[in-house]
Amino acid sequence: MTAHIIDIALDPEAALAEALAVLGEGYPVAIPTETVYGLAADATNPAAITRIYETKGRPRFNPLICHMANLAMAERYAQFDPLSRRLAQAFWPGPLTLILPVRDDSGIHGLATAGLDTVGIRVPKGFAALLIARFDRPLAAPSANTSGKISPTSAAHVAEDLGDRLRLILDGGDAPVGVESTIVRVDDGRIRLLRPGGVSAEAIEAVSGIAVLRPDGPSATIEAPGMLASHYAPGAAVRLNATEAQADEALIRFGGQPLAGVDQAIAIFDLSPSGDLAEAATNLFATLKRADASGATRIAVAAIPDHGLGEAINDRLARAAAPRD
Repeated sequence: MTAHIIDIALDPEAALAEALAVLGEGYPVAIPTETVYGLAADATNPAAITRIYETKGRPRFNPLICHMANLAMAERYAQFDPLSRRLAQAFWPGPLTLILPVRDDSGIHGLATAGLDTVGIRVPKGFAALLIARFDRPLAAPSANTSGKISPTSAAHVAEDLGDRLRLILDGGDAPVGVESTIVRVDDGRIRLLRPGGVSAEAIEAVSGIAVLRPDGPSATIEAPGMLASHYAPGAAVRLNATEAQADEALIRFGGQPLAGVDQAIAIFDLSPSGDLAEAATNLFATLKRADASGATRIAVAAIPDHGLGEAINDRLARAAAPRD
C-alpha cells in the first residue's frame, strides 16, 4: 500500500470527500495542522484508534489528543471548569491542549484516553477543523510519525516515514508553528504545564492572571501525550548546549552564534539566523531531519534561550537527547 497524497489547495472538496471516506471506514488519515502533521482517526471507534497505535508503533499507555471543530463541540465530550473555558476562548483555534474530565456519555473510546478519566482536547486551525466539522466526530490525532521519532512538519516527512502504511496523506504545505501544542491542566484553580508547546506559558499567564506551574522534574505518571522522557529523536545522538563543533558532527546553531570548530562540522544549520524563536520553532523538526540525513553520527545543538517558544524548543531537544531504551 502506498499513500495517496492530495494537495488540499488544488481541490479542497475532493480532499474532504476522500478523507471522510477513509475516516468513515475506520482508517487513519495524515492531516495538516498548524503545529505538526497529525495521524487522525475516529476517536469513538476502537478499531480506528488501534490502527493509529499500530501505524505509529505507539505504546498504548500513551494517550491521544482528541481534536474538535470548535468549543461547542468540545463541550459535548468534556467537562469545562470556568478557567479552562477562559483559556479555550482565548487560544482556540490554536496550539493549546486542555486536559479535562471526559464526560461519561462522550463516546470517546477508552483506547484514546489510555483508560484515564480525562481527555486532552484542542481545536486546530484551518482545514483540520473543517474536516472535523464535516465528520462530526472528534479525531484522535497524534503526530504522523513512527513513535519516538522526529515529528513531521510537511506531507513529504509523513510520506517518507509512514507512506507505505497509510491510505491517504493530505498536503497542506509546511506547518507554520512547527512544534506540538502546549498541554495544560487546571486543578483547583491552578494551571499546571504538562508539555510546553506552540502557546507560551507567558501568554497563558497574561490571559489567566495566574502563574503557570512547571513540574519539578520528570513524572512517572503519564497524564498527557508528549511526556515520555525519550521522544522526538533522530537516528543520530544529540548533544545539547554545544559551545563548539567536534569532528564528524552536524551543528545546529541559533541566531548566528559564532562557535569554535565549525570547520570540522559535517554540516551547519541555523534554526533562525536572526534569533527569532517563532522561526526557530517552525524550523526545528525539519532541521533535525536534515542534520540526521547529513551522515553525522552526532548532532550538536547550541544553546537556545528558554523563554517564550524557547521553552518548547528546549523541551523537544531534551527529549531528543535523552537516553533511549
